[in-house]
Amino acid sequence: MRFHGLLSREKSVLVIIDVQEKLFPLIHDKERVLKNLRKLIQFAKIVGMPIILTEQYPKGLGRTISEIKEILQDAQPIEKVDFSCFGSEKFRDVLKNLGVENLIIAGIETHICIAQTSIEGVGNGYRVSVVIDATSSRSIEDKNISLERMKQNNVIVVSTEMLIYELLRRAGTREFDETLKLIKA
Repeated sequence: MRFHGLLSREKSVLVIIDVQEKLFPLIHDKERVLKNLRKLIQFAKIVGMPIILTEQYPKGLGRTISEIKEILQDAQPIEKVDFSCFGSEKFRDVLKNLGVENLIIAGIETHICIAQTSIEGVGNGYRVSVVIDATSSRSIEDKNISLERMKQNNVIVVSTEMLIYELLRRAGTREFDETLKLIKA
């Protein structure tokens, strides 16, 4: 199935992948990534979009960093050992139960878990968008190469602000007013 046109928040889920204690300090441009992850999570809450949080082998890589956990206090991370989130039966079940068609993906690392999840998501019939300024890798080269690979596999690439305004669609609403505070922060 090939999707066209603007993204929609209906039937969408925000997937925050593997932003964990032992890996995050090594990530290229981590401050910017964290700032944009926080904006995305807060925006998803404003518009009522479901959020999925994953952790890759938490025994080895630690838990989700506190800066993310503090704004996702109720989230129960899906623990996984496969790099693609689709390797997790629980992840697949959550998507099925939510009835979503659109995956909005952010987190780390771009060239491993983000790329594999995104490409497999497209292969499974989802419309997949990666928020490129809310994801990174240890090296910029790996991030850039994976960006090309994802584009070749029909993954949509967006920025945080581009995504937010596309999902909002219009000004003058309560959601717009609340979101504007996020953008200006």
